[in-house]
Amino acid sequence: MAVAFCVKITILMGLLFGQARSARLYTEEDPVVILSSDNLKQTVFNSSSAWLLQFYSSWCGHCIQYSPTWKALAGDVKDWAQAIRIGVLDCAHEKNFDICKEFGIHFYPTFRYFKARDTTNDFGKTYRGADRELQTVRQLMVNFIQNHTRQDWPVGCPPLDPVRSENVLSLMGKKTEHYTAVIVEDGDSYMGREVILDLMPYEGIAVKRALSADKLLMEKLGISSVPSAYLFHPNGTHTVMNVQKRLRFFFSSFLKLLPGVHRKQSTSSLQRPQPGNNGQGTQVEWKEFKKSKVYMADLESGLHYLLRVELATHKTLEGEELKTFKDFVTVVAKLFPGRQSVVKLLETLLEWLVSLPLEKIPYDAILDLVNNKMRISGLYLSEQVQWVGCQGSSVALRGYPCSLWTLFHVLTVQAANRLDALANTGFEDDPLAVLQTMRRYIGTFFGCQECGKHFEEMAQESLNQVKSVDEAVLWLWRKHNQVNARLTGSMSEDPMFPKTQWPTPDLCPTCHEEQEGLHVWNEQMVLAFLKQHYGASNISPKYSSSSQPEPGLPAPEKLKAITKPNSNIHLNQNLKPSPENLPKHQKRISSNGAEEKHAGIQIEARPGMTFLGLGFSSVDMSLCVLLYALSCVFLMFMFFFFRFRSKRWKARNYRPYV
Repeated sequence: MAVAFCVKITILMGLLFGQARSARLYTEEDPVVILSSDNLKQTVFNSSSAWLLQFYSSWCGHCIQYSPTWKALAGDVKDWAQAIRIGVLDCAHEKNFDICKEFGIHFYPTFRYFKARDTTNDFGKTYRGADRELQTVRQLMVNFIQNHTRQDWPVGCPPLDPVRSENVLSLMGKKTEHYTAVIVEDGDSYMGREVILDLMPYEGIAVKRALSADKLLMEKLGISSVPSAYLFHPNGTHTVMNVQKRLRFFFSSFLKLLPGVHRKQSTSSLQRPQPGNNGQGTQVEWKEFKKSKVYMADLESGLHYLLRVELATHKTLEGEELKTFKDFVTVVAKLFPGRQSVVKLLETLLEWLVSLPLEKIPYDAILDLVNNKMRISGLYLSEQVQWVGCQGSSVALRGYPCSLWTLFHVLTVQAANRLDALANTGFEDDPLAVLQTMRRYIGTFFGCQECGKHFEEMAQESLNQVKSVDEAVLWLWRKHNQVNARLTGSMSEDPMFPKTQWPTPDLCPTCHEEQEGLHVWNEQMVLAFLKQHYGASNISPKYSSSSQPEPGLPAPEKLKAITKPNSNIHLNQNLKPSPENLPKHQKRISSNGAEEKHAGIQIEARPGMTFLGLGFSSVDMSLCVLLYALSCVFLMFMFFFFRFRSKRWKARNYRPYV
């Protein structure tokens, strides 16, 4: 019996630990540093920053329930990493048994603070307190940082002590290379120190704190209530910061969005391109725009790139690829709030795809229609890229991915605002119509495979929870912000347009609230903002291309090539952009220095003519004309022949009655 009992206990423990290994509470996607016995000591001992670690067990019920709170704390203070970092270590993992025993971990979760630049290699200071109150933990983190001496102060952390009035007043009228923000607050307030830590990863600004007890400073700055913030501009001017709510998130967001303030770059990317420079030495026109607007030029440029460039990597569409493309065109044609010429082109493409009884369609046939080879009046999609709200500081930043996000935001809002728009398409009454179409398009056609993989993971995680078109609008917004959070500080982040949680307080102050010291979203107000921002009435036509070829005639640049003497040039079905019409960012230089053309439209010398990829040659067209003429002659002959026979029959059989 004893042996059997021991065997059962062993099996049960094995199952428990097996489940613990398979169900990790924290992943690489979370904003925490996951540590193990392999790297714990070398990470926290003599580190340039302080550490706050949670030693947990993945089978501990309290640890499981607390994990969302710990992730929220780590996300809230992720910009503090140069001063203090958040980490976790799973003591239920077999490889960590010994290290947890060495550090004296007896209960879960156990929280330990480790000082920066500490060479004593101690096992940290245990924190015992209200671990569920994030604001309390965050304030204790600030206190822990301030307990460092000058000798062991975290390397990247600025001073947190209040400044004196003379240090602030000396900035008046003084020109500097950066902004200086002064947070004036009560002595027991943590807001100033938290804003200082929030702005650590940013350059172009210095943040200081002063106390309301300094009456001279309060009088000179004209501050009557606290907390307040005073801003000294690089040009020597100064003013009180005007924020909608006097909360930490509003102060920090305001400062991060100041022109010239951006996240510090790595040493490999210190040479930042300036606005108007495409990163390759070529000056491009910088377009002024409003953040509160959506621009039709971005949407149309996104469609141009999608249909003429990205889709061109697929020579033929068949099976699931063809179905995905048909569904995509259906959704866009019915919901796109664009100009009539573009909408008509999309509707014509949809009608053609639906009516075509083929299981395999060459891409060239689609491109023929997109380029309006049949010269149908009123169909036109610009061949020029005009990024406006999606323009970046260099050619490699923002642009098409930004326009694709914008397009799908617009489509989800249109589906929510126009409930009957998808009637008789097979998508009616489906709140997931746009999101599932977007999911399949990204997985099938979007050029960044890693991006598609991440989006699919997000969709598998929670897309089935969407039950209405309003929830679809919010789901896409949440996931876009999730992507922004993941890409913050990455090489793909544009220093002029840092990845922030959107909408920012200046665009929608009512979208932001604070509960127990932690920023939260008012999703009801967010939904109202999204419906307004991505609504048809907020889409600006500014910068949209207005040049269209005359209906029924070839485009001017192609007419010259077609009518050129002694030329056999035609518009071929293997279409690629000509160099003079190709957007600059799509050109590349071959090894011999000649320009190569990206997928799009090409004029190629080759006899014959094609239409929608069906391959009619000049001989075919001549035969068609000949057969048409012969059939006309034959029909006329048959008509007169039978007419003559009919008259003779009547004359022979006519008998007058008496």
